[in-house]
Amino acid sequence: MIEPTAEPAVEARGLTKRFGSKLAVGGLDLRIEKGTVFGFIGPNGAGKSTTIRMLMGLLPMNGGDATVMGIDVRQRPEAVRRCVGYVPEQHLIYRWMRVKEVLWFCRQLHEAWNESLARELCQQFELSGQTKVRHLSKGMLAKLALIIALAPEPELLILDEPMAGLDPIIREEFLETVLQSFCRGGRTIFFSTHMLGDIQRLADSVGIIHDGRLLVHGSVADLLSRTKRVRLALERDELPAELPQGVIRTWRNRRECVLTITDCDSQKVQHLEDAAQVRVVEVLDVGLEDIFKDYIKGQREAI
Repeated sequence: MIEPTAEPAVEARGLTKRFGSKLAVGGLDLRIEKGTVFGFIGPNGAGKSTTIRMLMGLLPMNGGDATVMGIDVRQRPEAVRRCVGYVPEQHLIYRWMRVKEVLWFCRQLHEAWNESLARELCQQFELSGQTKVRHLSKGMLAKLALIIALAPEPELLILDEPMAGLDPIIREEFLETVLQSFCRGGRTIFFSTHMLGDIQRLADSVGIIHDGRLLVHGSVADLLSRTKRVRLALERDELPAELPQGVIRTWRNRRECVLTITDCDSQKVQHLEDAAQVRVVEVLDVGLEDIFKDYIKGQREAI
């Protein structure tokens, strides 16, 4: 159980963004406690990067408000960017510079900069200061962006799909560096990724976004313990007249039916067992990846 703090690391209320007539993010409420790791997941185009860019003050919001480390994003976007370590999916680093020139340039932009940490990470990543950015592989470029984000030792690190397209070994090195160099002293991490295994392994809490709307936001442990798949064997080719509250998705193949149910408890299972047309009920545990898929597929199938 994550204990709420007096002032969260990130708080958004009714966050909204439109691009013309298209609603990219609609009325999003979000609270991330200090000292926790938050995983933000959703399909491509769901609104993850748009949300992050609004929180960073890089994209104006059409509605709602947000604070990051106690700073009002609308009022002081530059202050937000100074106190957050940010690694975007697309690394906007001058390609004509050498690595050492990039680090020197970035050092001038920050009041605090841990030079020994930057050197240590360059050595760990085998990243030569003489190498030009345009000659770096995608993995090495991601590592350089991570060094730039970590060296100022921010209290909040925001990672927007930083490991997209990286091979498993590079991704593992990236994650281990984040854990070893950053997850100390009550710091906070907000990261979006398609790697659901990373979320389940690292995150304290998770948010699932689809079509700009937050479907679920809460503790990973609670989500895993309270979301179940319930398999029904039916006496005849029809579902019970009344399904319990919290059905996320229904999958059916003639006389077999699988329900994914949130806040699943013995009372909901008993309700299904008591239905006249149900012959067998089996309750199955489900991992985060399958929970994510069922939330998204359930939304799409409901249209």
